[in-house]
Amino acid sequence: MDNALAKQACALLGSTWQLERVSVEQLTPDGSQRKFCRLVHEDGSARVAIAPPENDAVALKEAAAGWTIGRHLLSCGVPVSALFAYDETSGVLVCEDLGNVRLHDVLMSSDSPPDYVETLYTQTVVQLARMQVRACAQFNTSWCWDTAVYDRHIMLERESGYFLRALCHDLLGLQVDLQAVRQEFERLADWASQADIGFFLHRDFQSRNIMVLEGKVRFIDYQAGRLGPLGYDLSSLLIDPYATLPQEMQKRLVERYLDELTALVPYDREQFKNEYLALSLQRNLQILGAFAYLSHRRRKLFFRQYIKPALENLHENLNRPDQGKFPFLRSLVEQCLTEV
Repeated sequence: MDNALAKQACALLGSTWQLERVSVEQLTPDGSQRKFCRLVHEDGSARVAIAPPENDAVALKEAAAGWTIGRHLLSCGVPVSALFAYDETSGVLVCEDLGNVRLHDVLMSSDSPPDYVETLYTQTVVQLARMQVRACAQFNTSWCWDTAVYDRHIMLERESGYFLRALCHDLLGLQVDLQAVRQEFERLADWASQADIGFFLHRDFQSRNIMVLEGKVRFIDYQAGRLGPLGYDLSSLLIDPYATLPQEMQKRLVERYLDELTALVPYDREQFKNEYLALSLQRNLQILGAFAYLSHRRRKLFFRQYIKPALENLHENLNRPDQGKFPFLRSLVEQCLTEV
């Protein structure tokens, strides 16, 4: 394998981390274009090095966000990996090795007792509420590489619009009544935009971005962090198509999350649940756009298997008795289900 990243990481870590004293393991990310490798020192200690694609100014900004936002989250007591070194010129970052076990792996393992899985998810929603509330204090939006806040523009362009372009048009080749569907997308964005956007938002808070180390959850891939509404990250976790959590478990986790949230800040529980419904629809559209793009354009076929579960979840939510306001979207989702 190419040891260039490992060599640079060792140089950043200092004289005790000489390349000849470490073993190097290449790590494969899910949807990212970044390079990852694990360095295991002869004394048993381990680090992970991450590098953005070369000659990519946007990716370099994303790497810088990983460093600055990560340091901020650590200062707020959020369970993220410790950060050891960063090079501004190349964007190479060296952090704590959190192992290979993701929350998704625990969930999928036949050896995992259901009570243990739910305990980890409960721990996750408690830590999520703490991160959202504590990390918004003194959060500097200049750290953000993409946008400073999650807002209506993102909802329409990068979520519902993404769903329309990447899934309906590019992947499935559907003919869509654009005027009808865009009216419903705007109505959904209006609803979702009513939520307070003054909290820390991870933006991809799902089971493959949560590590489990020694029985504790640790959060990764927070470099797209920004300010946003509370319900978005919780919906990302609970409607995660990698996981397909049972509805009753989802309800228990929402209540436990709200117990923790309302112990930290005053927030009306029914108001939150209304916002959560809108934001979960937005997140579901984003997931479908991303999975379609990654599987079709990037040829990362791993993601294709999760499109149908995500569509089924969206269809289920749109069929709720209180969701009669999006009939065209529901019909479009049904059409997508017949084609995947």
